[in-house]
Amino acid sequence: MPKFAANLTMLFNELPFMQRFEAAAKAGFKAVEYLFPYAYDKKELAAALRANGLEQVLHNLPAGNWDAGERGIACHPDRVGEFREGVARAIDYATALGCPQVNCLLGKLPEGLTNGDARKVVVDNLRFAANELQGAGIRLLIEPINSFDIPGFYLTRTDQALSLIDEVGSPNLLLQYDIYHAQRMEGELGATLTKNITRIGHIQLADNPGRGEPGTGEINYPWIFRHIDSLGYAGWIGCEYKPRGSTLDGLQWRITLTQ
Repeated sequence: MPKFAANLTMLFNELPFMQRFEAAAKAGFKAVEYLFPYAYDKKELAAALRANGLEQVLHNLPAGNWDAGERGIACHPDRVGEFREGVARAIDYATALGCPQVNCLLGKLPEGLTNGDARKVVVDNLRFAANELQGAGIRLLIEPINSFDIPGFYLTRTDQALSLIDEVGSPNLLLQYDIYHAQRMEGELGATLTKNITRIGHIQLADNPGRGEPGTGEINYPWIFRHIDSLGYAGWIGCEYKPRGSTLDGLQWRITLTQ
């Protein structure tokens, strides 16, 4: 049976953030992930994990001004220094939280920049980040995001991500495979998982349309869960969806869709 991690950015969001750790544990989760830890004291976060018997499995590198609509800066040639400072900050937090991997959101392609020019910046940034993180014992991930939810996002498809990983050439750089984003952009979920499972460091889920919990849309999640198990994937699956009602009311899918 897959191991599910609660995404605290999306789940239990009726509660203040620091109360979501306890809510996740009471709901039966053993692990959590969330977008960013940087607005909180790392000692306070670590204490919340310990107090609730939780493992933190993922957070993102700093991604620019999120409230202003930025979704990463790794493809911005004028912000390399800021990106590198963000890598150091991510290492600091991930080390304190015992988090084994961090995700790099590559960002929206800056106006006037060609894909080719942006790729060089991305490859250089990822090569730097992968090396720095490897020295700290932390894996680096990159995630394709669908262009409907975030128009202009630089990385949108699995094959594009794998091409970048090949060019970077680091064993410390893997794919974060989000089933929801992949369904919207390319489909072929089973075949893609089969072909690339050894290159996938983390999986996330939501159903489509609407990004709700599994069982609310078109994706055959009972089959997907059996398939992931059959491939020998031993990592966590992050529940990064928007609950249709309360988080607790929507969690029945963990029983009904995984039997």
